[in-house]
Amino acid sequence: MSADVPQPTPRRLTAVLTYSYLVLHLPRGTSRDVARQILTEHAEYGGWELDRLRLYPDGRRDVRLRRKIIRAVKTM
Repeated sequence: MSADVPQPTPRRLTAVLTYSYLVLHLPRGTSRDVARQILTEHAEYGGWELDRLRLYPDGRRDVRLRRKIIRAVKTM
């Protein structure tokens, strides 16, 4: 085969990994057990995982959850 003739390449699918985010604001009166229960339900039934947790001095919490979005993209 000559070098100037292009060779066919097989088509492949690659996964593009992105995340969707959900932010929960828990007020300062929320107990640790209730916060754990809320996060557990989101993880088990929604497929969310913990991305970031901020605990403020006044007791309120900001929780950022994420879950994977996988899209198949044709490469050729």
